[in-house]
Amino acid sequence: MFKFLKEVVGGSGTGIKDLPYTVAEPYPSAWGSWTHSRGTSKDDGSPVSVFSLSGSNAQDGHLAAARNGVKRLRTVRHPNILSFLHSAEIETHDAGSPKVTIYIVTEPVMPLSEKIKELGLEGTQRDEYYAWGLHQIAKAVSFLNNDCKLVHGNVCLASVVVTPTLDWKLHAFDVLSEFDGGNETSSGQMLQYAWLVGSQYKPMELAKSDWDAVKKSPPWAIDSWGMGCLIYEVFSGLRLGKTEELRNTGSIPKSLLPDYQRLLSSMPSRRLNTSKLIENSEYFQNKLVDTIHFMEILSLKDSVEKDTFFRKLPNLAEQLPRQIVLKKLVPLLASALEFGSATAAALTALLKMGSWLSAEEFNVKVLPTIVKLFASNDRAIRVGLLQHIDQYGESLSAQVVDEQVYPHVATGFSDTSAFLRELTLKSMLILAPKLSQRTMSGSLLKYLSKLQVDEEPAIRTNTTILLGNIGSYLNEGTRKRVLINAFTVRALRDTFPPARGAGIMALCATSSYYDITEVATRILPNVVVLTIDPDSDVRTKAFQAVDQFLQIAKQHYEKTNAADSTGGASLGSSSVPGNASLLGWAMSSLTLKGKPSDHAPVASASSTAITSTSSNGTTDIEMPSTAPARVSSTTDLAEHPVPTSPTSTDGWGELENGSNEEHEGDRDGWDELEPLEEIKPTPALANIQAAQRRPVSQPISQAKQASNLRSKSTPKLNKDEDEDLWGSIAAPAPKTSKPLNLKASRSEDDDPWAAIAAPAPITKAKPLSAGRGRGTKPAAPKLGAQRINRTSSGM
Repeated sequence: MFKFLKEVVGGSGTGIKDLPYTVAEPYPSAWGSWTHSRGTSKDDGSPVSVFSLSGSNAQDGHLAAARNGVKRLRTVRHPNILSFLHSAEIETHDAGSPKVTIYIVTEPVMPLSEKIKELGLEGTQRDEYYAWGLHQIAKAVSFLNNDCKLVHGNVCLASVVVTPTLDWKLHAFDVLSEFDGGNETSSGQMLQYAWLVGSQYKPMELAKSDWDAVKKSPPWAIDSWGMGCLIYEVFSGLRLGKTEELRNTGSIPKSLLPDYQRLLSSMPSRRLNTSKLIENSEYFQNKLVDTIHFMEILSLKDSVEKDTFFRKLPNLAEQLPRQIVLKKLVPLLASALEFGSATAAALTALLKMGSWLSAEEFNVKVLPTIVKLFASNDRAIRVGLLQHIDQYGESLSAQVVDEQVYPHVATGFSDTSAFLRELTLKSMLILAPKLSQRTMSGSLLKYLSKLQVDEEPAIRTNTTILLGNIGSYLNEGTRKRVLINAFTVRALRDTFPPARGAGIMALCATSSYYDITEVATRILPNVVVLTIDPDSDVRTKAFQAVDQFLQIAKQHYEKTNAADSTGGASLGSSSVPGNASLLGWAMSSLTLKGKPSDHAPVASASSTAITSTSSNGTTDIEMPSTAPARVSSTTDLAEHPVPTSPTSTDGWGELENGSNEEHEGDRDGWDELEPLEEIKPTPALANIQAAQRRPVSQPISQAKQASNLRSKSTPKLNKDEDEDLWGSIAAPAPKTSKPLNLKASRSEDDDPWAAIAAPAPITKAKPLSAGRGRGTKPAAPKLGAQRINRTSSGM
């Protein structure tokens, strides 16, 4: 027994307990006595269409026909026939009288007449869309007539609905019945609900009830007539009022007119079969129909056909009706890419079409597919995603980037293809701001540390630029630990001139992140060296950087003299405009300077020893295993210039130096040098004595560093393993692998001279005070003795 519930009238907005769907407002038109309403599922809120028909008598003919329609719609399945989801027949009481309502729930659709008004297409685009729609209905009718031997009975404008993807679908199966010309019973079934069909839609034999003619006519005769009626209503924009109006062919396209006339032939046997209409009609041969048809049978095409099609699609899409492209082609493309039937070239077309969508629609229709594609193993797909990341990257949420996108993108950092590594690197300009600090410091910076010693010069250059751009997204501790070492220890010593230039620009762009001590002891000493760089562009940038950082130092000096309590906190340059210019430079000049043709000679040179470009001579440097590709004449030039800030124990330095003296060992070095700080007679004298003693244990480089006898020390540069960089630069910023001079600077009240005059020895701290090592190299004791005698005489 049915549950008696309150009847739901279309538009009431309430649901029915027995119906797992909510019925909303109705459309203004529907076929026959049906009411077509919008609706939603109570389970997941997905949209549906709800068709309802009510009758006061359970034996009402309309209800009987509706039950036939429900049964037929449930059993007949075809891509161009409305998809059935659910049905229910509910009895209610209204003012004491019973009422029966039949509900059919289908996929969400809209009456064709309403959709045509909404689209408002004109001209060629309108004709192309109508051709596509009529093509779909013709396939549905042909399926019923030729394959199922069924007769729809009332093909017209009202019996066609449109899906959200703008597909036309046939429904209104109340009159549908079997057709068998040799069986009278089947003929009787066909006629059972023929009274529901309006007289204007009936062919002559059916209007006259000439059943013999109906039986002798082919199965498609009645529905072919209906197709003619549909064509007239679609192009005229008017509902058919009477049969005679079909003679008005002024609105029918000329290419379709011959077929239209054959569909409406007065002789049933001569009416055009809808299957022939699909195959032979010139009207259906247009770009839109061909494009959608190709997409629908994409799985049957070979890779060459697919690739050719998708390469032409972006330009072709501009010529097609925009609404059809966005609502039909975009979902087809997204589905094809997601399930692997489309090639990588389809991604370009999808993103171009997606750019025509609103932000909300893009996030719903395109973005989910893109996120899934990041997990693809197809290298061409990955390249396409990275090349076009600027088109969709901003639409990705931080959570999606951090959890779903970045883990897959990060595999490109270590890819064997240099092109993919560089694309992965450049994509971080978009993705890095959306990464969590944990991912940034725990994963991204480690990859960037390796890329800064990549064998490809352009990748090393881009890595430096990327660091300059994402510096603002790093927390303060990470910036202190990474940036200054990445720029001074690596970028400024790269053999590739644009990489050195990038390091200078990155320092300038991030100048607001460095305190005055770092500026004076680590940045300026390293940048000044590049004012004599062989590359003119590097020299120009170096002078500009020197001016900028000297201005910072001058401002600090003025504030200090003025007893400003905030002296030194503000560093005279803004990183915001610097970052903006740096980003523009990365996108333009890098692609020019980092061409493969430019990479080859540098890369080959960097795989072996590199000849120093400094004015003092040449130095062959054997790079550590952790940085096999980064070899530079100034590789260790100013690695540790008196860094009293936390940057001296940077993890970046540890990754960079490898087998060389590592930054990470600074603290240990500081501990070993502690006792030296206690044996200072006077601050001024201790500075001088420290400078005199240290060259004795490091005879070659330190003697050259501390004295004015540069001409004598130059020939010995190649013999020293670590201190030769001092000679190649002629005493620039202090460089130390075990920071003795760092301890000296601390112990001598931060006296800059102690840092500069006493470069760091490679030996341990204790031998310095003991004077060991004098006899290891014959030339060193002589220089040391001379310097000691001169100093003692000066004292």
